[in-house]
Amino acid sequence: MSSTVRVLLFATAREAVGRPAVDRPVPATGVTLGALLDDLAREHRRLAPVLRVSRFVRNGRYVRGRSARVRPGDEVAVHPPFSGG
Repeated sequence: MSSTVRVLLFATAREAVGRPAVDRPVPATGVTLGALLDDLAREHRRLAPVLRVSRFVRNGRYVRGRSARVRPGDEVAVHPPFSGG
């Protein structure tokens, strides 16, 4: 079993980090989504303002709140606001 969480980055989140995904180590007990996001924001300063306005999907389901747990093997997608036509 993987000891990481894969974070998929879209739109401005991808631009801020410079790649489409990052793998983050997490303990077997997992971490809160908030802790994971805070860690990413510290490592990628340009990502911090994007995370404040983004929505998050864990394993295909939208997550409300930063207290949700993410565990090894989970996939978290970062969806910044977007518009289109």
